[in-house]
Amino acid sequence: MGRRYYCDYCDRSFQDNMHNRKKHLFGVQHHRSKKAWFDHFRDTAAILQDEQAKKPCRKFLQTGNCGFGPSCRFSHMSEEEMEQLRMQIEDERSRREDPQYRGSAAGGAEEWLAKRQKRKPAQSSGGAAAEEEEEEEEEEQTASDVVQHLLSIPDLPPSLRPPPPGGWRVDLDTEWG
Repeated sequence: MGRRYYCDYCDRSFQDNMHNRKKHLFGVQHHRSKKAWFDHFRDTAAILQDEQAKKPCRKFLQTGNCGFGPSCRFSHMSEEEMEQLRMQIEDERSRREDPQYRGSAAGGAEEWLAKRQKRKPAQSSGGAAAEEEEEEEEEEQTASDVVQHLLSIPDLPPSLRPPPPGGWRVDLDTEWG
């Protein structure tokens, strides 16, 4: 059957050759899927600014449905939804300015840097005890290496999903490439 190309954005696969891949990557559907994927990660202030610049969609207001969907050049947001976005932006801004919240986020990074600094002298001194300690720290750290923000994102493509807790199961008879 040949090799298959899987597109994470479009969630589809097809025979992998230069013609098919080029046709897919330059296609309108792929560009829409890619834009929709990256729109998941836009901050609320940018979303609100874009929606406020658009005029309301008459078809969406009348029927509650629009044939263009997310690619419509008019806004599908109601006043209540825009107000919720404004409230969310204010909450984010107040959290950023709150010293208690800032301290906890910075503390996590400071703790990580402190652990890293402790590990560097152990590596330079050498010795079996330092290596054993390093292996234990690595085992403890692998569970926390996955950024918690990644785990909260729904519908991650397979290439970005973190490995399972026990690691990937590898068959020795598997032929790669």
